Amino acid sequence: MPSARPRILYVTDLAYQARGRRYCDEDIHLSSRLREDFDLALCHPRDAAGLMDAFDAVVVRNSGPVIAYQDAYDDFRRRAIAGGTRVYNPLSGKADMAGKQYLLDLTAAGYPVIPTVDRAEHLNLLPEAERYVVKPRLGADSIGLRTVEAAGVRELVDGDVLVQPCVDFAYEVSFYFVDHDFQYALYAPHTDRRWQLEPYEPTGGDLEFARRFIEWNGIGHGIQRVDACRAPGGELLLVELEDLNPYLSLDALDDPRRDAFVAAMKASLHRFLAARS
Repeated sequence: MPSARPRILYVTDLAYQARGRRYCDEDIHLSSRLREDFDLALCHPRDAAGLMDAFDAVVVRNSGPVIAYQDAYDDFRRRAIAGGTRVYNPLSGKADMAGKQYLLDLTAAGYPVIPTVDRAEHLNLLPEAERYVVKPRLGADSIGLRTVEAAGVRELVDGDVLVQPCVDFAYEVSFYFVDHDFQYALYAPHTDRRWQLEPYEPTGGDLEFARRFIEWNGIGHGIQRVDACRAPGGELLLVELEDLNPYLSLDALDDPRRDAFVAAMKASLHRFLAARS
């Protein structure tokens, strides 16, 4: 008899409301395609910890900002690590999966990232700007993000926020990877319409930029999105490295590119399941 197909618990919040995007549509499509290779069940992130032991792996997809269910996520993470549960993306991620500390670490290490500090006494290390962006250390999806005038930024630095200069960028661009393999890039040519994305053809330099952060994070299997902005000087600067549940904007792709991404994710999951440690 043929061996049973791998069982996947697919974690998503189909009711999550995102500005200008329907996360549920992406997960309905993607989970329907994954069913071609796997036995798959969907669950809300609050239910994942109680259900995961019955599955071969847990795939975390459009589950929304963790801060909306922090207690449940902390329990899921603790139990998954203790029990050796196979989670995709692996819980070893050093970027958004672990908060925004990585922006400070990358700044200190000299990576091409928007300069970031978290202490009032370090504000002088940032480039002078008329306005600054203040974001929660554990924020996500722009929750709690504020843009403030230079005169008022110091009083907001309380140890729980990060501060960056407000960059007058030309556009934002995102690079999507499965494992360490580049899949596609999308950009927002209109700065006032962040989620009206169009296909972007990256240069060799663009891909070298993005791959630096994929290599730094060191995740062997999984989906990552490198968000960057084109600075006034023409260089790319990292805005965010999403390694927990990156929205993929699959609706912005044509059918061949969407099919290619699905095939890459299936192959990655098969490798992930086969790599028993």
